[in-house]
Amino acid sequence: MNILSRLALAAIATLSAAAFPPIASATPGQGVSAAVLSQTTLNGQDRVLREITIAPGGSTGWHWHDGNLFGVIRQGTLTHNLADCSIDGIYGPGDAITEPSGPDHAHIGRNLGPTPVLMQIVYINPAGSPLSRDAPDPGCGYA
Repeated sequence: MNILSRLALAAIATLSAAAFPPIASATPGQGVSAAVLSQTTLNGQDRVLREITIAPGGSTGWHWHDGNLFGVIRQGTLTHNLADCSIDGIYGPGDAITEPSGPDHAHIGRNLGPTPVLMQIVYINPAGSPLSRDAPDPGCGYA
């Protein structure tokens, strides 16, 4: 390859890198385990009951849902943050939690306490959709 070809290739690579900035990466959960207790599809909707445990210091990672969620905290304390970094709820044993659908409702659940968080959640999603979709950290500095 001659020098002119190398310079042209380098220029194309540089312009491509500038034109296509890196994509924000998702923030996977840490210290989370889950088990499906029940699952059915009815009228075009998947209805899934899961038991989720978040270890002390763990989090769900930033995410959002295609459908709505309804749940109850059985143990521990869940701190729930929205994408503007505000805390929209601190939930303890017996507290109900709901989460609306859509990418404009990205959120994270964190266990800032010394006890594992145990919760039971019902997902009502469009049939075949994932239970959640990863989202990048919106700049809050925690995952």
